[in-house]
Amino acid sequence: MRAPPVLYILGLLLCSLAVTMLLPAGIDLLWAHPDWKSFVISAGITGGIGALLAIITYSPAPIELDLRQSFLLTASSWVVLPAFAALPLIGVGVSYTDAFFEAVSGLTTTGSTVMSGLDTLPYGILFWRALLQWIGGIGIIVMAIVLLPFLRVGGMQLFRTESSEQSEKIIPKAFHFVAYIAAAYSSLTALCAVSYAAAGMSGFDAICHAMTTLSTGGYSTHDASFGHFDSRTMQWIATFFMISGAVPFVAYIRMIRGDERKIWDDVQIRGLIRFLTSVILVLTVWRVSSANADPFTALTEAAFNVTSVVTTTGFASTDYSLWGPAALGGFLFLTFVGGCAGSTSGGIKIYRFQVLWIVLRAKLRQLMSPNRVVSMRYGSRRIPSDVPEAVLAFLTAFLGTVAVFTFALSLMGLDLITALTASATAITNVGPGLGEIIGPAGNFAPLPDGAKWLLSLAMLFGRLEIFTLLLLLDPEFWRP
Repeated sequence: MRAPPVLYILGLLLCSLAVTMLLPAGIDLLWAHPDWKSFVISAGITGGIGALLAIITYSPAPIELDLRQSFLLTASSWVVLPAFAALPLIGVGVSYTDAFFEAVSGLTTTGSTVMSGLDTLPYGILFWRALLQWIGGIGIIVMAIVLLPFLRVGGMQLFRTESSEQSEKIIPKAFHFVAYIAAAYSSLTALCAVSYAAAGMSGFDAICHAMTTLSTGGYSTHDASFGHFDSRTMQWIATFFMISGAVPFVAYIRMIRGDERKIWDDVQIRGLIRFLTSVILVLTVWRVSSANADPFTALTEAAFNVTSVVTTTGFASTDYSLWGPAALGGFLFLTFVGGCAGSTSGGIKIYRFQVLWIVLRAKLRQLMSPNRVVSMRYGSRRIPSDVPEAVLAFLTAFLGTVAVFTFALSLMGLDLITALTASATAITNVGPGLGEIIGPAGNFAPLPDGAKWLLSLAMLFGRLEIFTLLLLLDPEFWRP
């Protein structure tokens, strides 16, 4: 396998990352905070190594990646970029372990954090954390729409007729396709920021929270997360835009091109909205009846926190772990759900649950009528024969990965609730876990360094849909 094309692209990505480091450097310089030097030094190191890689591996021939190189580039970029994105965070006195964990959590839009005292941190660092999630979000969209269907990862080939490089595409040229994604992503972010500002957020908070809302990342500029603002209006704005980030961006592209009906015709979107509505209403009724909560307050808190967990954003307006054992079990289940394929959200994804239901229903019908031929359809399309197997394989690998990481964390001395929910929230890219340590009111700083490195790996497993990293562990992959 030839590595130079992979190294060349990694070099270009590092150069781009170095340029983005100058934005928070400028913010700190504007506010006369000495931390700008950390960003400039980090940009110099990152850009220097990136330029060196690009120069050494440069070839005038067009870049063409085969299947194995595509897998390698996808996995290596999500490891290398956080390794360098962590450098500026060292400037505020955190260890490299904590900085790497924070950077991985940012770029994978997980939102788990080891940093506290956010209210007093320099603006440059706060902006950098939000920017990492925003960059990671658009990278996730491109990967999920263009690359994963081509690599046939976890049933994503179901969407190949809409998005693959080797089949009918919505937009003929990749450049135009990415431009449409960037336009939709940027426009929604700007609209979210304006909405937050109109509701009373400061300009800086509005921009940072808009970036982490659309990316379904969940980093906040305050230790209390969204609870800092104590505003129902802001919570409803956030709920709307979290859902906006969790729907397929292909639908936005079609809407931009004049086909507004497609966004409502999408099977995933309908499934996500119906699921969210059902859970929110049930939780609201339960809180009103069991805790005598004010109905509108209960509805607002249920809508915000349920949407935050299901879309894997990870914002918290209150410590929902105090709502009782039933709510605790419910939120643990919601951690695994996720949004739609082709969005910024993580988790198992709505379409896999839909495919699983279609497969189970078909099996039941075959049991009742053994000679019956059951056609499995997803919306208006017939499900390709390899998709059910891929989805079942993904679910098996997903749950197995959670079990392995839970066991490994328990060997490090973590209690079962912390070990299980830390593994689950890392692999699903949600953010907060459950329990006193990593619950909505806590963070991951008390965990041992070994656990932080392990959870960083778990976040990468989740973001890369499990198989992309598992494949690299197979010796057969590296044989010529």
